[in-house]
Amino acid sequence: MLIASQMEPTYARRVYPCFDEPAMKSIFNIRIVHDPSYVALSNMPAIDVSERKDENGSLWTVTTFNTSLKMSTYLTAFVICDFDYVTRTERGNEIRIWARKEAIRNGYLDYALNITGPIFSFLEDILNISYPLPKTDLVALPEFGAGGMENWGLLTFQEPSLMYLPSDKFISRKAMIALIVSHELGHQARGKNSWFGNLVTMNWWNDLWLNEGLASYFEYLGATFVEPKLSLDKIFYDHVVQPVLRDDNEIVRSLSESEDKIKGSFSLTSLFDSITYNKGASITWMLSGFLTEKLFIKALTSYLKEFSFSNANQDDLWTHIQMVVNAQDEVQLPASVKQIMDSWTCQNGFPVVTLNLTTGVIRQEQFLSKKNRKSTDSNNNTWIIPISWMRNGSSQPLVWLDRSSKVFPEMQVLESEYDWILLNVNLGGYYRVNYDQLNLKRLAHLLETDPKAIPAVSRFQLIDDAFALTQFGYVQIETALELTKYLAREDELFIWNMVLSNLVPENLESTLKNYEVYPLLKKYLLKRMLPIYHYYAGFIHKHVDALEDDYFALAYLEKLFAKACWLGLQDCLTLSTELYAKWMDNPDYK
Repeated sequence: MLIASQMEPTYARRVYPCFDEPAMKSIFNIRIVHDPSYVALSNMPAIDVSERKDENGSLWTVTTFNTSLKMSTYLTAFVICDFDYVTRTERGNEIRIWARKEAIRNGYLDYALNITGPIFSFLEDILNISYPLPKTDLVALPEFGAGGMENWGLLTFQEPSLMYLPSDKFISRKAMIALIVSHELGHQARGKNSWFGNLVTMNWWNDLWLNEGLASYFEYLGATFVEPKLSLDKIFYDHVVQPVLRDDNEIVRSLSESEDKIKGSFSLTSLFDSITYNKGASITWMLSGFLTEKLFIKALTSYLKEFSFSNANQDDLWTHIQMVVNAQDEVQLPASVKQIMDSWTCQNGFPVVTLNLTTGVIRQEQFLSKKNRKSTDSNNNTWIIPISWMRNGSSQPLVWLDRSSKVFPEMQVLESEYDWILLNVNLGGYYRVNYDQLNLKRLAHLLETDPKAIPAVSRFQLIDDAFALTQFGYVQIETALELTKYLAREDELFIWNMVLSNLVPENLESTLKNYEVYPLLKKYLLKRMLPIYHYYAGFIHKHVDALEDDYFALAYLEKLFAKACWLGLQDCLTLSTELYAKWMDNPDYK
């Protein structure tokens, strides 16, 4: 038997009588009566375990827990189980990870235990706020609907989110665990759950992104802290920004909706989506970028300390950021923090900016499909956009586009046929970029002659933007293909994965109706895939263990080889046959 609670968003009312609203906080005294062969866990440490008999003479255990800190109803939690645990102490905080006894015995929870303490310390140090509870329990549940839940002091997870087999040396598995643990611990310590949401909680669910967006942002900082071999910017763009840019094109809600709209038309569970998590994290990344991380963390710490054990909304966060901005002279903004950030959180979608290299004019419009550009009433939406940029490989001072179009004389390029400009360098902002044909031609030439002149994340973004612009009718497919001619010189797997996902989508692989497209793709892609294919095939033949620290190899190599085989690369087909035969002879072969 196993019992585990899940109160978020509005299920506490099903367990005990309460005003089940995030703004209505209280202390809780919890006592659980349970079978003596099981252990009971809750938010706080147990202060008494006693026995009593019922009227039938049956013996029961009564576990009484210490009075909780002031918190919202959705954070109350309990687990009744016969699990075992592993434990360590970090800065006086007892950390226990509970799981099935066999999993504990086999060491499957050791990795999660070893990173939980350092992530806690990292978040405490960066936010300058100590964790307020005396203990933290993490529980691996065999069945659980969410990846993890940040109940204060009693975090619950799906088993795969915490378990790491000691025999599995590859970093991709470690990364997944580190990201999920870091996300939920971010709630424990940050101001929006306990750093984000637990310690400071949103007034209402319309500001859920303050919980989950901030936690999602910090999960990548925490994960790359404990696994420094991971590339923060590459993983963040690949896992967070690029997917939500795809999802956010036709979404009909903004990041922060009015309370009336949420109460009237939304199911609260529908808010737990990629917009809340990934767009919230992307906006936070952008905010930290144009403020500088130092000012952002300073403002966030101030916000968390003022609203500890209470509630806040996004305007409260903007106020604290504005206070920090006003107290210094280094960072100058074109408008108030509220005006800038409301343009991103209170409007649907996001912009596409277009640069004319000859005139230096940048204009913006909402990124929409051709059909919706004609029918929508959102064409007048404008954002206050931070634009990081480089010219001929040299980073330039940040500029702002705060109206529908604006002339930037410093971006007029006339002198040389090889001068080029790149906008939104290293994903500085949450938007797509379009260029005139002059700059696109120069960027394509640069990729063919010196691809490393453009940072890897910016190469990814440049090509992905071009495919998205093609899909939505802004440019022709030839524009995107022009930027892929250089691919024989591309050695980044996360870029290859994006290109193949755009050119060879899953539905194309699984249908025979595209018989006219297949030979064209084969001719175009195979000769460009050969260098990266042979590079990794060499490792698979002889030194596959050498890839154990290559996150993207473990994440995307299978897809690369599957596409190569689908395109008919004979060496790939032969290698796959050999590997399959070895696996048939020995199922433990990897």
